[in-house]
Amino acid sequence: MKAILDLSTSKLRQILALKTQIERLQSKLVSLAGTASPAAPKAFHKKRTMSAAARRKISLAAKARWAKVRAAKSK
Repeated sequence: MKAILDLSTSKLRQILALKTQIERLQSKLVSLAGTASPAAPKAFHKKRTMSAAARRKISLAAKARWAKVRAAKSK
């Protein structure tokens, strides 16, 4: 990407004109839609909770895997 210092004055004027045009269009969009972006709002997802039994089951499985690794390591 070119540095701004390497651009000619005509290119800088074009960039400035495009930037102001974009800002005008964004303000029109806000006034029409009420938001700056047309994307739909993200839905709120309920945080999942795990039962104590499920946590215990996962814990026991992880302990069994690590015991297996340690047993193979000691051989």
